[in-house]
Amino acid sequence: MSRITTGDAIAELPARPELTALDRCDSCGAQAYVRVTLESGELSFCAHHAAKFEQKLRPVALEWHDETDRLLAEVEQER
Repeated sequence: MSRITTGDAIAELPARPELTALDRCDSCGAQAYVRVTLESGELSFCAHHAAKFEQKLRPVALEWHDETDRLLAEVEQER
């Protein structure tokens, strides 16, 4: 289950499929861990670019689908 942020509220929702290795960052092509839904469509970002653009995009985003917590889980599994 992933965190979906709409406005100021955070809810645990299974509403949309999780991002997979096939989902790529629109800025650099790395694996996407954040999906941003805007009125004009969706953007996908790696953790780095999501953090870089968050301040500008968060106020206009309809939904901020964040799976960056999976990065730490994947590192823990490798140990």
